[in-house]
Amino acid sequence: MLNNNFYFGLEAEFLIVDSETFNPLWHPQLSFEKLNHILEAATDRFNGNLEGLEIEKPHTKLMPYAVEGYAIVDQDFFPTDLLPKGIEIRTPVRHSIEDCLVSLHELHTNLQIELKNYGLLASSLSHHPTESKFYGPQNKRRHDYWQWSMEVMTTYGPDFNISLPQSLRQSIDPDILDQKVNYYGPSMVAFSLASPFLSGEPWKIRDSIGKSVRTYRRSILAPLIELHPEENGRMEFKGFDMPWHREDFHAYFLLWLTLLLDTQLTGRASKSSRIFDLGQVARLGWHAETIQERADEILNSAFHVLPQWGFETKPLFQLRERLLQQMTPADLLIQDYYVFGNLRESLKRLTCLN
Repeated sequence: MLNNNFYFGLEAEFLIVDSETFNPLWHPQLSFEKLNHILEAATDRFNGNLEGLEIEKPHTKLMPYAVEGYAIVDQDFFPTDLLPKGIEIRTPVRHSIEDCLVSLHELHTNLQIELKNYGLLASSLSHHPTESKFYGPQNKRRHDYWQWSMEVMTTYGPDFNISLPQSLRQSIDPDILDQKVNYYGPSMVAFSLASPFLSGEPWKIRDSIGKSVRTYRRSILAPLIELHPEENGRMEFKGFDMPWHREDFHAYFLLWLTLLLDTQLTGRASKSSRIFDLGQVARLGWHAETIQERADEILNSAFHVLPQWGFETKPLFQLRERLLQQMTPADLLIQDYYVFGNLRESLKRLTCLN
């Protein structure tokens, strides 16, 4: 069956580093005005359309990019400025995963060209490696939204957006989907763990080195998915850490798609179970209880279901190997740190999108 009635989009947040030293930067060294100027120049290089994108204040130009950070607001909570944490690429809506990733590659290439003109680069690390806390004046009417906007000032991640054909969309029960995500989501996240640094060194917790500070910090407060029925049924998976390989982006799209398409996946869990499991996965990776079994189940499902809808499964073979070897991307970054004795080589590695 052809898959041309599906829609795909990516939102990917990037840490900013110095292009010579690869030192990680943050709002004290960055300004909205400067980064916005760079993004407008990068947008002028983009040849594609901007379907599905909207202007987000305080930006004034429609772009496939945004400065990400903490909004400074007036008395009516209207954004007037922004303290940057980094930059986000927002791909236009595409009919295939492949086309979405072509847009991502072009946008990333253009972004790096413009950033380098100012001595900067974008790096794919999901938690700021040297900064861990942020406090800003209240910028949301709701207290919990304000607390969350401060919490995410040190985190970076991708959002994987999928819209299904109308007939499939109508068959999805949001409550059942939520329970499926609670069960399988932590094992999906385990494939991506890639933020093992805190305060300038490997993140140590309970006498071991953890795999993902980002996953650990967001597990309690943040949902793994958000549903947007008013936006062509857009369904957003938010739990993966940032990849630095295009094939990883492809594979994570396929895992999320599998969870949406396979009605035979029987695993169900509560929100409390998901929170516990994500905390364990963030610390222990593949050694978290039952995570390997769940990951194997969803991979087997993907190899069975996706070809029926015209989706190739080749990108999933690397995830199969990752599971068999009980490795995560974080392990490679930790290895770099101990070989070179600093964060530089890890952050340099993460500026490429191979």
